[in-house]
Amino acid sequence: MNFYQHRNRWKILLFLFAVSIIFFTLWYTHRLAESIASEEINKASEIADAYKILNSNTSDELELSKALDKIKLNHTIPVIWANAQDDILAEKNFDSLKVKKDSKYLEKELQKLKTRGQFINIQLPENEKQYLYYKDSDLLVSIRKYPFYVLALVALFFVISYAAFTSARRAEQNQVWVGLAKETAHQLGTPLSSLTAWIDILREKLNTEEDSMMFDEMQKDIDRLVLIAERFSKIGSVPELEKNRVVDVLQNGVDYISKRASKKINIFLVKDTDVNLFALLNPPLFEWVLENVMKNALDAMEDTGEIHVYAFERDGFINIDITDTGKGISKNNFEQIFEPGFSTKKRGWGLGLTLARRIIEEYHHGKIFVKESSHKGTTFRIILKAAE
Repeated sequence: MNFYQHRNRWKILLFLFAVSIIFFTLWYTHRLAESIASEEINKASEIADAYKILNSNTSDELELSKALDKIKLNHTIPVIWANAQDDILAEKNFDSLKVKKDSKYLEKELQKLKTRGQFINIQLPENEKQYLYYKDSDLLVSIRKYPFYVLALVALFFVISYAAFTSARRAEQNQVWVGLAKETAHQLGTPLSSLTAWIDILREKLNTEEDSMMFDEMQKDIDRLVLIAERFSKIGSVPELEKNRVVDVLQNGVDYISKRASKKINIFLVKDTDVNLFALLNPPLFEWVLENVMKNALDAMEDTGEIHVYAFERDGFINIDITDTGKGISKNNFEQIFEPGFSTKKRGWGLGLTLARRIIEEYHHGKIFVKESSHKGTTFRIILKAAE
Protein backbone atom coordinates (compact mmCIF):
# COMPACT_ATOMS: atom_id res chain seq x y z
CA MET A 1 0.00 0.00 0.00
CA ASN A 2 1.56 3.32 -1.09
CA PHE A 3 1.61 6.69 0.66
CA TYR A 4 -1.55 7.99 -1.03
CA GLN A 5 -3.55 4.88 -0.16
CA HIS A 6 -2.48 5.33 3.48
CA ARG A 7 -3.40 9.00 3.32
CA ASN A 8 -6.82 8.23 1.85
CA ARG A 9 -7.44 5.66 4.58
CA TRP A 10 -6.62 8.22 7.26
CA LYS A 11 -8.90 10.75 5.56
CA ILE A 12 -11.76 8.24 5.63
CA LEU A 13 -11.13 7.40 9.29
CA LEU A 14 -10.98 11.08 10.28
CA PHE A 15 -14.12 11.77 8.28
CA LEU A 16 -15.96 8.92 10.03
CA PHE A 17 -14.72 10.20 13.40
CA ALA A 18 -15.97 13.71 12.60
CA VAL A 19 -19.34 12.34 11.46
CA SER A 20 -19.58 10.36 14.72
CA ILE A 21 -18.98 13.52 16.75
CA ILE A 22 -21.61 15.37 14.72
CA PHE A 23 -24.20 12.64 15.20
CA PHE A 24 -23.46 12.38 18.92
CA THR A 25 -23.79 16.15 19.32
CA LEU A 26 -27.09 16.19 17.44
CA TRP A 27 -28.42 13.15 19.33
CA TYR A 28 -27.45 14.48 22.76
CA THR A 29 -28.82 17.94 22.07
CA HIS A 30 -32.03 16.42 20.72
CA ARG A 31 -32.41 14.37 23.89
CA LEU A 32 -31.82 17.48 26.02
CA ALA A 33 -34.28 19.52 23.95
CA GLU A 34 -36.93 16.81 24.21
CA SER A 35 -36.48 16.68 27.98
CA ILE A 36 -36.91 20.46 28.30
CA ALA A 37 -39.88 20.36 25.91
CA SER A 38 -41.52 17.69 28.05
CA GLU A 39 -41.01 19.81 31.17
CA GLU A 40 -42.49 22.84 29.42
CA ILE A 41 -45.55 20.84 28.36
CA ASN A 42 -46.06 19.75 31.97
CA LYS A 43 -45.65 23.33 33.12
CA ALA A 44 -48.13 24.50 30.44
CA SER A 45 -50.60 21.86 31.70
CA GLU A 46 -50.25 23.24 35.23
CA ILE A 47 -50.89 26.75 33.95
CA ALA A 48 -53.96 25.50 32.05
CA ASP A 49 -55.22 23.94 35.29
CA ALA A 50 -54.63 27.28 37.02
CA TYR A 51 -56.81 29.09 34.47
CA LYS A 52 -59.45 26.40 34.94
CA ILE A 53 -59.43 27.05 38.70
CA LEU A 54 -59.78 30.80 38.09
CA ASN A 55 -62.92 30.09 36.08
CA SER A 56 -64.38 27.73 38.69
CA ASN A 57 -66.98 28.95 41.12
CA THR A 58 -66.17 26.18 43.59
CA SER A 59 -62.53 27.11 44.18
CA ASP A 60 -61.54 28.40 47.58
CA GLU A 61 -59.15 31.26 48.27
CA LEU A 62 -56.15 28.97 48.78
CA GLU A 63 -56.66 27.28 45.40
CA LEU A 64 -57.12 30.66 43.72
CA SER A 65 -53.94 31.97 45.35
CA LYS A 66 -51.92 28.94 44.21
CA ALA A 67 -53.35 29.23 40.68
CA LEU A 68 -52.40 32.91 40.45
CA ASP A 69 -48.89 32.10 41.70
CA LYS A 70 -48.43 29.48 38.97
CA ILE A 71 -49.43 31.99 36.32
CA LYS A 72 -47.25 34.77 37.79
CA LEU A 73 -44.20 32.53 38.21
CA ASN A 74 -44.18 31.60 34.53
CA HIS A 75 -41.43 33.82 33.14
CA THR A 76 -40.23 31.62 30.28
CA ILE A 77 -43.06 29.95 28.36
CA PRO A 78 -45.07 32.25 26.04
CA VAL A 79 -48.77 31.43 26.51
CA ILE A 80 -52.10 32.67 25.12
CA TRP A 81 -55.38 32.08 26.93
CA ALA A 82 -58.30 32.08 24.47
CA ASN A 83 -61.87 30.90 24.19
CA ALA A 84 -63.41 28.58 21.57
CA GLN A 85 -63.99 31.55 19.26
CA ASP A 86 -60.24 32.39 19.32
CA ASP A 87 -60.85 35.54 21.32
CA ILE A 88 -57.70 36.23 23.29
CA LEU A 89 -58.42 36.53 27.00
CA ALA A 90 -54.82 36.95 28.22
CA GLU A 91 -51.20 36.44 27.14
CA LYS A 92 -47.82 36.30 28.80
CA ASN A 93 -44.14 36.27 27.81
CA PHE A 94 -44.64 37.33 24.18
CA ASP A 95 -42.51 40.12 22.69
CA SER A 96 -44.13 43.29 23.98
CA LEU A 97 -42.66 45.44 21.20
CA LYS A 98 -44.14 43.22 18.49
CA VAL A 99 -47.47 43.20 20.30
CA LYS A 100 -47.53 47.03 20.32
CA LYS A 101 -46.40 47.42 16.72
CA ASP A 102 -48.68 44.78 15.21
CA SER A 103 -52.23 44.50 16.51
CA LYS A 104 -52.61 41.18 14.70
CA TYR A 105 -49.38 39.71 16.06
CA LEU A 106 -50.99 37.65 18.83
CA GLU A 107 -53.74 36.43 16.52
CA LYS A 108 -51.11 35.23 14.02
CA GLU A 109 -49.17 33.48 16.77
CA LEU A 110 -52.37 31.83 18.01
CA GLN A 111 -53.12 30.45 14.55
CA LYS A 112 -49.56 29.13 14.20
CA LEU A 113 -49.76 27.34 17.56
CA LYS A 114 -53.20 26.02 16.67
CA THR A 115 -51.85 24.58 13.41
CA ARG A 116 -48.92 22.96 15.23
CA GLY A 117 -51.23 21.49 17.88
CA GLN A 118 -49.49 23.35 20.70
CA PHE A 119 -52.49 23.93 22.91
CA ILE A 120 -54.26 22.40 25.92
CA ASN A 121 -58.04 22.09 26.32
CA ILE A 122 -59.53 23.78 29.37
CA GLN A 123 -62.86 22.10 30.04
CA LEU A 124 -65.23 24.39 31.93
CA PRO A 125 -68.72 23.82 33.36
CA GLU A 126 -71.70 23.73 30.97
CA ASN A 127 -69.46 22.33 28.20
CA GLU A 128 -67.72 25.64 27.73
CA LYS A 129 -64.23 25.30 26.31
CA GLN A 130 -61.17 27.47 26.54
CA TYR A 131 -57.64 26.81 25.35
CA LEU A 132 -54.15 27.53 26.53
CA TYR A 133 -51.77 27.94 23.59
CA TYR A 134 -48.10 27.59 24.48
CA LYS A 135 -44.97 28.39 22.50
CA ASP A 136 -41.44 27.01 22.90
CA SER A 137 -39.41 29.10 25.31
CA ASP A 138 -36.36 31.04 24.14
CA LEU A 139 -34.20 28.56 26.05
CA LEU A 140 -35.67 25.59 24.18
CA VAL A 141 -35.31 27.35 20.82
CA SER A 142 -31.68 28.20 21.61
CA ILE A 143 -30.87 24.63 22.64
CA ARG A 144 -32.32 23.31 19.39
CA LYS A 145 -30.23 25.77 17.40
CA TYR A 146 -27.09 25.35 19.51
CA PRO A 147 -25.60 22.25 17.76
CA PHE A 148 -25.90 23.91 14.37
CA TYR A 149 -24.06 27.01 15.60
CA VAL A 150 -21.36 24.83 17.11
CA LEU A 151 -21.03 22.69 13.99
CA ALA A 152 -20.82 25.82 11.82
CA LEU A 153 -18.03 27.24 14.00
CA VAL A 154 -16.19 23.90 14.04
CA ALA A 155 -16.52 23.61 10.27
CA LEU A 156 -15.22 27.17 9.84
CA PHE A 157 -12.31 26.40 12.17
CA PHE A 158 -11.40 23.27 10.22
CA VAL A 159 -11.63 25.05 6.87
CA ILE A 160 -9.39 27.90 8.04
CA SER A 161 -6.96 25.48 9.71
CA TYR A 162 -6.82 23.24 6.66
CA ALA A 163 -6.25 26.20 4.34
CA ALA A 164 -3.48 27.56 6.56
CA PHE A 165 -1.84 24.15 6.96
CA THR A 166 -2.05 23.41 3.23
CA SER A 167 -0.63 26.81 2.35
CA ALA A 168 2.27 26.43 4.81
CA ARG A 169 3.02 22.89 3.64
CA ARG A 170 2.90 23.95 -0.01
CA ALA A 171 5.22 26.87 0.65
CA GLU A 172 7.65 24.54 2.42
CA GLN A 173 7.47 22.00 -0.43
CA ASN A 174 8.06 24.78 -2.94
CA GLN A 175 11.17 25.93 -1.11
CA VAL A 176 12.57 22.41 -1.02
CA TRP A 177 11.62 21.83 -4.66
CA VAL A 178 13.18 25.10 -5.88
CA GLY A 179 16.33 24.57 -3.82
CA LEU A 180 16.79 21.03 -5.11
CA ALA A 181 16.18 22.06 -8.72
CA LYS A 182 18.61 24.98 -8.65
CA GLU A 183 21.27 22.95 -6.85
CA THR A 184 20.92 20.20 -9.48
CA ALA A 185 21.34 22.74 -12.28
CA HIS A 186 24.38 24.20 -10.52
CA GLN A 187 25.99 20.78 -9.99
CA LEU A 188 25.46 19.84 -13.64
CA GLY A 189 26.90 23.08 -14.97
CA THR A 190 30.58 22.54 -14.10
CA PRO A 191 31.06 18.99 -15.48
CA LEU A 192 29.12 19.86 -18.64
CA SER A 193 31.41 22.80 -19.35
CA SER A 194 34.38 20.53 -18.73
CA LEU A 195 33.03 17.81 -21.07
CA THR A 196 32.48 20.36 -23.84
CA ALA A 197 36.11 21.48 -23.50
CA TRP A 198 37.39 17.88 -23.58
CA ILE A 199 35.43 17.19 -26.76
CA ASP A 200 37.02 20.22 -28.40
CA ILE A 201 40.48 18.93 -27.41
CA LEU A 202 39.70 15.45 -28.70
CA ARG A 203 38.43 16.87 -32.01
CA GLU A 204 41.84 18.40 -32.60
CA LYS A 205 43.69 15.15 -31.91
CA LEU A 206 41.23 12.71 -33.47
CA ASN A 207 39.95 14.13 -36.71
CA THR A 208 38.88 11.14 -38.76
CA GLU A 209 35.34 11.05 -40.20
CA GLU A 210 34.35 8.26 -37.80
CA ASP A 211 35.72 10.20 -34.85
CA SER A 212 33.88 13.33 -35.98
CA MET A 213 30.55 11.46 -36.07
CA MET A 214 31.23 10.10 -32.60
CA PHE A 215 32.00 13.57 -31.25
CA ASP A 216 28.85 14.99 -32.88
CA GLU A 217 26.69 12.43 -31.06
CA MET A 218 28.50 13.12 -27.81
CA GLN A 219 27.91 16.84 -28.31
CA LYS A 220 24.18 16.21 -28.86
CA ASP A 221 24.02 14.38 -25.55
CA ILE A 222 25.87 17.20 -23.82
CA ASP A 223 23.54 19.77 -25.40
CA ARG A 224 20.64 17.72 -24.10
CA LEU A 225 22.08 17.77 -20.59
CA VAL A 226 22.63 21.51 -20.88
CA LEU A 227 18.96 21.90 -21.80
CA ILE A 228 17.94 19.81 -18.77
CA ALA A 229 20.15 21.91 -16.50
CA GLU A 230 18.60 25.05 -17.99
CA ARG A 231 15.13 23.70 -17.24
CA PHE A 232 16.01 23.00 -13.63
CA SER A 233 17.55 26.44 -13.25
CA LYS A 234 14.24 28.04 -14.30
CA ILE A 235 12.30 26.35 -11.48
CA GLY A 236 11.32 28.95 -8.88
CA SER A 237 11.85 31.94 -11.15
CA VAL A 238 9.37 33.47 -13.57
CA PRO A 239 10.30 32.23 -17.07
CA GLU A 240 10.10 34.47 -20.11
CA LEU A 241 7.13 33.62 -22.30
CA GLU A 242 7.37 34.37 -26.00
CA LYS A 243 4.93 34.04 -28.86
CA ASN A 244 5.58 30.67 -30.49
CA ARG A 245 3.90 28.57 -33.15
CA VAL A 246 2.36 25.74 -31.17
CA VAL A 247 2.75 23.12 -33.91
CA ASP A 248 6.54 23.70 -34.04
CA VAL A 249 6.94 23.13 -30.30
CA LEU A 250 4.72 20.03 -30.47
CA GLN A 251 6.73 18.65 -33.38
CA ASN A 252 9.98 19.07 -31.45
CA GLY A 253 8.52 17.13 -28.55
CA VAL A 254 7.18 14.37 -30.80
CA ASP A 255 10.52 14.05 -32.65
CA TYR A 256 12.49 13.79 -29.43
CA ILE A 257 10.30 11.08 -27.87
CA SER A 258 9.97 9.18 -31.18
CA LYS A 259 13.73 8.63 -31.36
CA ARG A 260 13.78 7.17 -27.85
CA ALA A 261 10.62 5.08 -27.95
CA SER A 262 10.26 1.46 -29.02
CA LYS A 263 10.01 0.92 -32.78
CA LYS A 264 6.68 -0.78 -32.11
CA ILE A 265 5.23 2.47 -30.75
CA ASN A 266 4.20 5.14 -33.27
CA ILE A 267 3.92 8.78 -32.24
CA PHE A 268 2.01 11.15 -34.52
CA LEU A 269 1.29 14.83 -34.68
CA VAL A 270 -2.23 14.70 -36.15
CA LYS A 271 -2.20 16.09 -39.69
CA ASP A 272 -5.23 18.37 -39.37
CA THR A 273 -3.67 20.20 -36.42
CA ASP A 274 -3.96 23.92 -37.11
CA VAL A 275 -0.52 25.28 -38.04
CA ASN A 276 -1.59 28.87 -37.34
CA LEU A 277 -2.00 28.47 -33.60
CA PHE A 278 0.19 30.76 -31.50
CA ALA A 279 0.63 30.91 -27.74
CA LEU A 280 2.94 32.56 -25.21
CA LEU A 281 5.34 29.76 -24.32
CA ASN A 282 8.70 29.01 -22.86
CA PRO A 283 9.73 26.25 -25.32
CA PRO A 284 12.28 24.43 -23.10
CA LEU A 285 9.82 24.17 -20.23
CA PHE A 286 6.81 23.38 -22.40
CA GLU A 287 8.69 20.64 -24.24
CA TRP A 288 9.54 19.22 -20.83
CA VAL A 289 5.80 18.94 -20.15
CA LEU A 290 5.24 17.15 -23.45
CA GLU A 291 8.09 14.73 -22.71
CA ASN A 292 6.75 13.90 -19.24
CA VAL A 293 3.21 13.30 -20.51
CA MET A 294 4.40 11.19 -23.44
CA LYS A 295 6.81 9.20 -21.25
CA ASN A 296 3.86 8.47 -18.99
CA ALA A 297 1.98 7.27 -22.09
CA LEU A 298 4.91 5.04 -23.11
CA ASP A 299 4.90 3.40 -19.69
CA ALA A 300 1.15 2.78 -19.98
CA MET A 301 1.55 1.08 -23.39
CA GLU A 302 4.64 -0.97 -22.50
CA ASP A 303 5.76 -2.48 -25.85
CA THR A 304 3.26 -1.55 -28.59
CA GLY A 305 0.77 1.21 -29.28
CA GLU A 306 0.27 4.72 -30.62
CA ILE A 307 0.38 8.28 -29.31
CA HIS A 308 -1.58 10.99 -31.11
CA VAL A 309 -0.94 14.69 -30.47
CA TYR A 310 -3.60 17.11 -31.67
CA ALA A 311 -4.13 20.84 -31.19
CA PHE A 312 -7.11 23.06 -31.97
CA GLU A 313 -8.52 26.44 -30.93
CA ARG A 314 -11.85 26.97 -29.17
CA ASP A 315 -13.22 30.22 -27.73
CA GLY A 316 -9.81 31.90 -27.67
CA PHE A 317 -8.05 28.97 -26.01
CA ILE A 318 -5.70 26.41 -27.51
CA ASN A 319 -6.52 22.81 -26.60
CA ILE A 320 -3.77 20.22 -26.91
CA ASP A 321 -4.79 16.57 -26.61
CA ILE A 322 -2.23 13.82 -26.08
CA THR A 323 -3.91 10.44 -26.55
CA ASP A 324 -2.36 7.01 -26.05
CA THR A 325 -3.58 3.45 -26.50
CA GLY A 326 -2.37 2.27 -23.09
CA LYS A 327 -4.08 0.45 -20.26
CA GLY A 328 -5.80 3.57 -18.91
CA ILE A 329 -6.00 5.29 -15.54
CA SER A 330 -8.48 4.60 -12.76
CA LYS A 331 -10.94 7.47 -12.39
CA ASN A 332 -10.05 7.68 -8.70
CA ASN A 333 -6.47 8.56 -9.72
CA PHE A 334 -7.29 11.35 -12.20
CA GLU A 335 -6.13 13.96 -9.68
CA GLN A 336 -3.71 11.87 -7.63
CA ILE A 337 -1.39 11.23 -10.60
CA PHE A 338 -0.42 14.91 -10.40
CA GLU A 339 0.52 14.62 -6.72
CA PRO A 340 4.24 14.46 -5.88
CA GLY A 341 5.38 10.93 -5.15
CA PHE A 342 2.36 9.21 -6.69
CA SER A 343 3.38 6.44 -9.07
CA THR A 344 1.99 3.10 -10.21
CA LYS A 345 5.47 1.97 -11.29
CA LYS A 346 7.93 0.10 -9.12
CA ARG A 347 10.63 2.53 -10.14
CA GLY A 348 10.49 6.30 -10.38
CA TRP A 349 9.93 9.25 -8.11
CA GLY A 350 6.45 10.15 -9.33
CA LEU A 351 7.39 13.77 -10.07
CA GLY A 352 6.97 13.97 -13.86
CA LEU A 353 3.29 14.88 -13.99
CA THR A 354 3.62 17.00 -10.82
CA LEU A 355 6.24 19.05 -12.61
CA ALA A 356 4.09 19.17 -15.76
CA ARG A 357 1.15 20.64 -13.85
CA ARG A 358 3.38 23.17 -12.10
CA ILE A 359 4.88 24.36 -15.40
CA ILE A 360 1.50 24.63 -17.13
CA GLU A 361 -0.53 26.17 -14.32
CA GLU A 362 1.99 28.37 -12.50
CA TYR A 363 4.26 29.43 -15.36
CA HIS A 364 1.99 29.32 -18.43
CA HIS A 365 -1.28 30.11 -16.58
CA GLY A 366 -3.04 27.22 -18.26
CA LYS A 367 -4.58 23.89 -17.26
CA ILE A 368 -3.61 20.25 -17.61
CA PHE A 369 -5.85 17.34 -16.67
CA VAL A 370 -6.98 13.87 -17.66
CA LYS A 371 -9.80 14.45 -20.14
CA GLU A 372 -10.84 10.80 -20.36
CA SER A 373 -9.47 7.33 -19.78
CA SER A 374 -10.52 3.72 -20.24
CA HIS A 375 -8.92 0.34 -20.81
CA LYS A 376 -8.43 1.45 -24.44
CA GLY A 377 -6.28 4.47 -23.60
CA THR A 378 -5.98 7.89 -21.99
CA THR A 379 -6.25 11.48 -23.19
CA PHE A 380 -4.43 14.30 -21.40
CA ARG A 381 -5.58 17.81 -22.27
CA ILE A 382 -3.54 21.00 -21.99
CA ILE A 383 -5.36 24.34 -22.30
CA LEU A 384 -3.50 27.58 -23.03
CA LYS A 385 -4.70 31.03 -23.89
CA ALA A 386 -4.18 31.81 -27.56
CA ALA A 387 -1.76 34.63 -28.39
CA GLU A 388 -3.03 37.44 -30.56
